[in-house]
Amino acid sequence: MYSFDSTVRYSETDEKGRLSMTALIDYLQDCSTFQCESLGIGMEHLKKEKIGWYLAAWKIEIPDLPVMNDKITVSTWAYDFRGIYGSRNFTIRDPDGKYYVKADSLWFLFDLEKGVPVRAPGGETEPLLEPDRARLDMLPMERKIVPEGEGRKTTPVRVMKHHLDTNHHVNNAQYVDMAREAIAEDFKISELDVQYKKAAVLDDLICPSVHRAENGFTVDLADEQGNSYAVVRIVRL
Repeated sequence: MYSFDSTVRYSETDEKGRLSMTALIDYLQDCSTFQCESLGIGMEHLKKEKIGWYLAAWKIEIPDLPVMNDKITVSTWAYDFRGIYGSRNFTIRDPDGKYYVKADSLWFLFDLEKGVPVRAPGGETEPLLEPDRARLDMLPMERKIVPEGEGRKTTPVRVMKHHLDTNHHVNNAQYVDMAREAIAEDFKISELDVQYKKAAVLDDLICPSVHRAENGFTVDLADEQGNSYAVVRIVRL
């Protein structure tokens, strides 16, 4: 398991003073990146090998959220690799061990030259696996999130440079921000499920469709033809 300690900064809080969803996801992504860097299989290594780990899905449970100046420990470990996919857990806890966040995630390795997913070689996975690390006690990740009923179309979002990461794709956390803006209601989030379908790039138009459910919302972030970039389900507390 890899961990790092931090203090929640003012710039990482939302309008209620809690850790924002963007900052939360950034912490998780940073933790896995730091671990790979520490093991010598980080960004420069991936660039040299012309491969990259892409995120396919999140399941994030949020029992509570820290506020500004709270001390937190962010942790991650990989617990399974099968075929092209790798599975990784994350936690954010307070100094006493109380969970703020539990997360499960599914990744796949992508050949950047051929433009196709590939099976991860042992050199990419063996440094990450720890025999004594099992999956967190969480609900299973769903294979497919399907929006229910007819959605409410909201204002399309043109992809700008500030949405992009080093792969020149819209950063994973940005889709969650777009979904929350589309919902346009303020409530505490207890669970966040995201499935990524295809990468949006600069100047793409993302058209949100908001589907109300009994316990929250599902937002389909699609292109102008209705093909999904990402589907985001947000469950109310």
